[in-house]
Amino acid sequence: MIDICTFAAGLSRQLAGLTVPSERAKHRMMETWHPLGVVGVISAFNFPVAVWSWNAALALVCGNAVVWKPSEKTPLTALANQAIFERVAKKFGGIPKGLATLLIGDASIGQLLVDSPLIPLVSATGSTAMGRAVAPKLAARFARAILELGGNNAAIVTPTADLDLTLRAVAFSAMGTAGQRCTTLRRLIVHDSIYDQLIPQLKKVYGSVVVGDPSEPTTLVGPLIDERSFNAMQKALADARTSGATITGGDRVLSKENPEAFYVRPALVEISTQTDVVKRETFAPILYVLRYKDFADALALHNDVPQGLSSSIFTMNLREAEQFLSATGSDCGIANVNIGTSGAEIGGAFGGEKETGGGRESGSDAWKAYMRRATNTINYGTDLPLAQGVSFDIG
Repeated sequence: MIDICTFAAGLSRQLAGLTVPSERAKHRMMETWHPLGVVGVISAFNFPVAVWSWNAALALVCGNAVVWKPSEKTPLTALANQAIFERVAKKFGGIPKGLATLLIGDASIGQLLVDSPLIPLVSATGSTAMGRAVAPKLAARFARAILELGGNNAAIVTPTADLDLTLRAVAFSAMGTAGQRCTTLRRLIVHDSIYDQLIPQLKKVYGSVVVGDPSEPTTLVGPLIDERSFNAMQKALADARTSGATITGGDRVLSKENPEAFYVRPALVEISTQTDVVKRETFAPILYVLRYKDFADALALHNDVPQGLSSSIFTMNLREAEQFLSATGSDCGIANVNIGTSGAEIGGAFGGEKETGGGRESGSDAWKAYMRRATNTINYGTDLPLAQGVSFDIG
């Protein structure tokens, strides 16, 4: 939150439009950007402050007010965040009342934001199913949408990859935040020639990673959000097992010590083909591992899922790296080389393609989604020439 607020403060002095050459003498064309009005933000449980701040910081410096509906699973974080905002606004002085407001409740509250004609833009983060419900209703009233939905992120590991670097990157991307990031690594596509070298090392890491109380400094994997998430993970593992997969991990732990919490060991699932369960995003620490022999086949596997958020390739081969980043490579909104799929920096635009929704938040020119653009033409002469050489002489 601090980083994006710092970024937005600097951005506030750079919300500039273009000056465009006019084909008409003594005319000037330019763009100006104006606030939309009120921006609705619907956020998910997994990044309960970050998603709000990515949207709110930009929306506010663009001159908008913000109404926030957080996940009903994380209301305390939202209330604390709102209290900090109001405290800072009071200290700063001159902030209009209601500039940033908070609505606590279930999906029906979010529906109010989606349906309200007073809210010209809604940024919604959540599942693809949520996006399918929200998008048509916004489109029906010609409102704007920023949708950040599902991700089924993959990494390709080529024969020239630095395997030590790859191991560390894969471990963080696949197991960090207990697999509950939209950018979590969910599929690992490994070249046949290095499979037997990399995967045994990865299994050792999966077996030794500390699962437990996230407030403890040695813990690397905390709990799943709830029982529903745990059940979804177990169903996905059962489906993979039915498809002939070999599974390492995935079992529940610490249930005696924490009977109401759902701690699990991250699961490594070796599977021969990209079945339906692999193509379906399960919001839990499951990493499906597939082999490949030909780079074209690896790219085809990579792109053969409905989602298109984040992706990466581990290679020292310049041609493979450049192809992966090209129009014929990764079809995701984020494509990385020699780093994992998660941990995006705020300076770049964040978002994805296909069933991920197509929206962009945070850096680059994502601010433009929170404003409306006007094209202005100024005539500082005494004649009235028409564009494209049109003549309309009234005598």
